[in-house]
Amino acid sequence: QVKLVESGGGLVQAGGSLRLSCAASGSIFSANVMGWYRQAPGNQRELVATITSSGRTTYADSVKGRFTISRDDNASATVYLQMNSLKPEDTNVYYCNLRPYGITGGSWGQGTQVTVSS
Repeated sequence: QVKLVESGGGLVQAGGSLRLSCAASGSIFSANVMGWYRQAPGNQRELVATITSSGRTTYADSVKGRFTISRDDNASATVYLQMNSLKPEDTNVYYCNLRPYGITGGSWGQGTQVTVSS
């Protein structure tokens, strides 16, 4: 059982920055992928960024150059999302995900709201 706890969402003006954090606990495969997804009401959940346990990253085209994903596995598996130059269209609920490498699905956090005002 894996538990993911997110923090760091909030309200920010366009052009501002926020940093999301997600701490994982429980039984975690050493080879894994942690990531951030977002979902607006009525829309499908979409990929924002992922990072493997070896440090390989992927980003959605819409956030490249503005968002940076990183992780810290020293104490526990924690993933961060530094969001800069935020736009109103980044407004969403952001979800943290952790899954074993090569496996779909995995565990999800409860979600954290990010609201960007124009």
